[in-house]
Amino acid sequence: MNVCFALLFALVAAIGNALFAYAQRRSVGIQNGLVFVSISAVLAGLLTFLVSPLFGSQGISELFRPNTRNILISVGGLLLTYIGFNLLFTRFGVSAYVLYAVLSILTTTVFVGIFWMHEPVNGYKLAAIAFSIAAVVFYSIGQSCSN
Repeated sequence: MNVCFALLFALVAAIGNALFAYAQRRSVGIQNGLVFVSISAVLAGLLTFLVSPLFGSQGISELFRPNTRNILISVGGLLLTYIGFNLLFTRFGVSAYVLYAVLSILTTTVFVGIFWMHEPVNGYKLAAIAFSIAAVVFYSIGQSCSN
């Protein structure tokens, strides 16, 4: 049952990500795509804050002091994500998203999950990582064949 919930939550995030990519790619009349991204991020942040009580108590006053460093790391991560998405989508199109997805698998699963957080790893996870690397190779071959 946990796998079903994990798949459902991942699907929700993936749909949101697809909508974000679609909207950013379809935006017109914008000289600087990061302005579009920043407006979207501010509005999404406000809406996220408004729905946050549905997921438990807010505890805002207790949040900042012990988590200041992690909040700043998160802000930096989101900033890099927004800049990377903007450059990737505007210069290579949304089909290049596969590169981001696979590199996210590697950076998040391998470096954050396995090395920093010491999460368990088994043969299936290692195989998934190997297949994700193969996906980048096949994507690169496909791109060179279509040009």
